[in-house]
Amino acid sequence: MEQLAIMTQSFVRNEQERNQLIVACQDGDREAFSMLFAQHKDKVYSIALHFSGNEATAHDIAQQVFLKLMTNIQQFNFQAEFSTWLYRMVANTCFDEQRRWRKFLPFGDEVEIRQLQSRENIEANYSRVELSGAVQAAIATLKPKLRMPILLKYIEGMSYEEIAQVLDCSMGTVASRLNRSHKALAEKLSYLRGTSSEE
Repeated sequence: MEQLAIMTQSFVRNEQERNQLIVACQDGDREAFSMLFAQHKDKVYSIALHFSGNEATAHDIAQQVFLKLMTNIQQFNFQAEFSTWLYRMVANTCFDEQRRWRKFLPFGDEVEIRQLQSRENIEANYSRVELSGAVQAAIATLKPKLRMPILLKYIEGMSYEEIAQVLDCSMGTVASRLNRSHKALAEKLSYLRGTSSEE
């Protein structure tokens, strides 16, 4: 019981500290914003990188997110988890970037580029890395609305409820999108069956 009380106190203290940091950011405290940036930059970049498959694009997305965050943080009202609110901003920025890309690439070009990259990776790396690269390339070919739930679940480890909050949809929609993603990936990666066990 004593240990539980200590853990509860620690959780409350940490939550209060997070809220105080956000309030300071809302008041225009640049040092507080730097601390908030340091706490979340890796997660933001990770989602952006896995979504875009490109380091430069991921940096651009992360930069856009934190610019939006600096501009809009006053809108955060503490009725949801800050991380959920932030990840929704990340997801929307990723979708915006995807739409922007599609304006410059004829249909199919993006998939061909990613497939070419995956082939180069396969030739350059060992089998385990080849498999990982093939999976990443397959995920990159999914439609944005199917790709994002996969990344949030398997890369960020979010629950269905958390994903639903980030994407502003129902848990049923999350389950449906994940199911469609799984089927699409199984079809795209069917040629890999048995390769992981071959020596």
